[in-house]
Amino acid sequence: MSQPVYLIDASVWIFRAWFSISDAMTDAAGKPVNAFYGYANFLLDLLDEAKPEHMAVAFDESLISSYRNEIYPAYKANRELPPPELEAQFDLCRRFTAALGITELASNRYEADDIIGTLARLQRKKGRSCVVVTRDKDLTQVLRPGDEFWDYSGGRRIAYEQIAAVFGVLPERMADFLALTGDPVDNIPGVPGVGKKTAAVLLTEFQSLEQLYQGLARVKDLPLRGAAGIAAKLELNRDAAMLARQLTVIAEDMPLEQVAVSRARPNLTLLLELLKEAGLGGRLRRKAEALDAAFLHDR
Repeated sequence: MSQPVYLIDASVWIFRAWFSISDAMTDAAGKPVNAFYGYANFLLDLLDEAKPEHMAVAFDESLISSYRNEIYPAYKANRELPPPELEAQFDLCRRFTAALGITELASNRYEADDIIGTLARLQRKKGRSCVVVTRDKDLTQVLRPGDEFWDYSGGRRIAYEQIAAVFGVLPERMADFLALTGDPVDNIPGVPGVGKKTAAVLLTEFQSLEQLYQGLARVKDLPLRGAAGIAAKLELNRDAAMLARQLTVIAEDMPLEQVAVSRARPNLTLLLELLKEAGLGGRLRRKAEALDAAFLHDR
């Protein structure tokens, strides 16, 4: 088996830094660089710890322009657009990633989840397992045997075989699970009255949302409190559940066959220029220099 490919959900770490590090951290022009600092620190630490040979980082550009918005205009309508101070830092993060010799990708039609899902499928065909670095349980659905979910900041590495015990359902059924329970983060309503425990029971009995609706008459006999009422709610909200399923499923059909995931040598000169531009040095500079030296040594 080849070395695994590490697929990074960049937005999780950028937003985490934006909210956890004071925006008093600024460059020479007084613009915040807190999110960039947190992201750069995370990425350098991950590279040092995991030493991946294959890697790609996915960024989000499609908060209001995703194909999901065409299906359901209210999709993510509850979210505010990132302020200009954060938008500028996203650009810095992408430039820093590329300077590290790592493929970085974004789309105005697909989300980072779709990029990761597509790359996972394509790399699996080449014999590579996947390590998905995120805190977003939605992405568990792209995992298959041999893969891992790595919540880096939480210190949790969860193998495919452990996902059901941690999140309630098998990875292959996560999209159905979210369609039933709803996903308030993305403004997806789900089926009223169906919570996580109920959805987990339903998707243990049935392998998919389609099978659940085909066998809806059996729901009233399941060991669920108010099973008959749950069956009625499912029937009443059949169309809503099927619509939600279109939103929760991660697309794996993006045209990314030619995307390279092998790490290249970091461009140390450019890395140091970006850190200088952001008014950052010291710790991050030393980490970047050490990473470049380690890359050459390992090869």
